[in-house]
Amino acid sequence: MLEQSEFEFPGSVCLMTTSTNGVTSGFRDSAFTRNRELPVHRWVPWIAGFSSQFVDDCLSKYLKEVVPHSAWILDPFAGVGTTLIESYIHGFNVLGFEINPYAALASNSKLQAAKTEPNTLQAQIARFKSFMDRRLAPHNGRPKSLPPSGFSGRTELFAPSVERQVLFALDYINAIEAPAIRDLFRLALGSVMVSFSNYSYEPSLTRRAAVDKEPITEADVSLALRKKLNLMVQDIKWLREQMGKVENKPQSKLHPDSFFLAPEKLKQEAFIDLLVTSPPYLNNYHYPRNTRPQLHWLGFTSGPGYKGAKESESFGTFWQTVRDKEPVKLSFGLPELVEIMTEIRKRNADKGSYGGAGWANYVATYFNDTYRFWKIAASLLKPDAVAVVVLGNSIIQGVEVKTDYFFGKIAEHCGLKFEDTIRLRDKRTGTSIIQSSVRVDKAQVKTVLYESAIVIRK
Repeated sequence: MLEQSEFEFPGSVCLMTTSTNGVTSGFRDSAFTRNRELPVHRWVPWIAGFSSQFVDDCLSKYLKEVVPHSAWILDPFAGVGTTLIESYIHGFNVLGFEINPYAALASNSKLQAAKTEPNTLQAQIARFKSFMDRRLAPHNGRPKSLPPSGFSGRTELFAPSVERQVLFALDYINAIEAPAIRDLFRLALGSVMVSFSNYSYEPSLTRRAAVDKEPITEADVSLALRKKLNLMVQDIKWLREQMGKVENKPQSKLHPDSFFLAPEKLKQEAFIDLLVTSPPYLNNYHYPRNTRPQLHWLGFTSGPGYKGAKESESFGTFWQTVRDKEPVKLSFGLPELVEIMTEIRKRNADKGSYGGAGWANYVATYFNDTYRFWKIAASLLKPDAVAVVVLGNSIIQGVEVKTDYFFGKIAEHCGLKFEDTIRLRDKRTGTSIIQSSVRVDKAQVKTVLYESAIVIRK
């Protein structure tokens, strides 16, 4: 049975973005949904992240006097690559870190796509169709690939006939010799596999039966995969055209690792001109769980749990990983945050680690990682460089935690300067979110969930 999490649903009301001084900020809507129709950005559906136009606004606002090929843009939580690919298209050098292997595959594939010859990919798609047509003929053998070990649930991911097609598709993909082409096929499969599975995003990964949807017993896997790949061909042509307009070819690097490894991976300081990112929110949203089908079926992990997804190394970890530990304390001094953690720890004491004690550990771990994040970021930013961080507030055990505010305070602890908070959009009222067996019984205050961007300067 899946653990309950303090999850913020993405339904939102867009607002004019304003800064703390009430002046219109100049930033457009940050919602990732805007990426779904844009070339390259639309390859992978993603619940988190922000829009490419938000990245554009950051570039124009903070680097308008900078020659692109001389500047470096950093995204420490790259996700599926919105910051990286949008900055790259504008001619900026880009650097990213992404700990989730499937998201890292997406980011890296997008950055490498401009080097792919569209006709080569198109020819591979045609060979794939012929392969699948032959293999799916009646009584034409068994796939060599096997279902991954450890992927289990109350419902099988694929119906038997669908699973057979997926395994044949994997046979073909694993035999592709060119790594970049093979990765595009893997990414395409990962991006469509839930659509013909017995699971669905509502918005988090759940069984179709749990949301009153009929099971999928038959599907044309080859067709679904080819549609996605043909879309990629179209977008690669567009991308190559855009990059042909860039006078100086930018550099790109994606590390499939935790940002906390940046000092040893980079061995360089004070070279980043702009940081644009959105770290995991303080809402216990479990990215490894939500990408479980892709992580298992694309070979990134096996067996039960999420060790292959580096769960315990993720920013802030998760409530499930810290709830049973001894009380976690802050590694830095911030009395007003300690006061909030103390209030959370007092809630639902009778529920043990499922009550306030477990959630207070999660909050402490999250902000300790925030402190580590800013220490590393401060060492990488050039003097006067800017970091723009998109965050959402949270409700933990009925207590509002203004994550954006504390991110700014902790940045100041690390020698950086808080410059502004920009309110991006309101989400839904948080009253109903906190009424469950692991939360308070009744909300005392009607709290609005929101997203904002904080602006920090070196």
